[in-house]
Amino acid sequence: MVVGGSYGAGNYAMCGRGFDPRFLFAWPNARTSVMGPAQAGQVLRMVTEAKMQAGGVVDTAKLDALEQGTAAMMAEKTTALASSARLEDDGIIDPRHTRDILAIVLGLTATEAQRGGNASTYGVARL
Repeated sequence: MVVGGSYGAGNYAMCGRGFDPRFLFAWPNARTSVMGPAQAGQVLRMVTEAKMQAGGVVDTAKLDALEQGTAAMMAEKTTALASSARLEDDGIIDPRHTRDILAIVLGLTATEAQRGGNASTYGVARL
């Protein structure tokens, strides 16, 4: 269950999509990305600034625009809706229904374990 920001190694540590969890849901305020939008903008700025310094000309206005543009683009593409549209989770749920959804999916996984489900025949459960 992604309930807030899930970035980089923290996403893996919390059993993000990279660890192939059976189910992964997100609250509407969730954000998933390699790194936070502000951090991505700062990193891109530092790399570009180093290249500019090597060339002898540093354009601060261009660096500011690059940093702000990257942060804005990342903020737009890391929302719960954008992540769910890319099938990075199994759906966005209303936080008030979290317990009900968890009960359903825990029941599904218990049933699958008892029946000896086969990954190639189990089908897709996306709510």
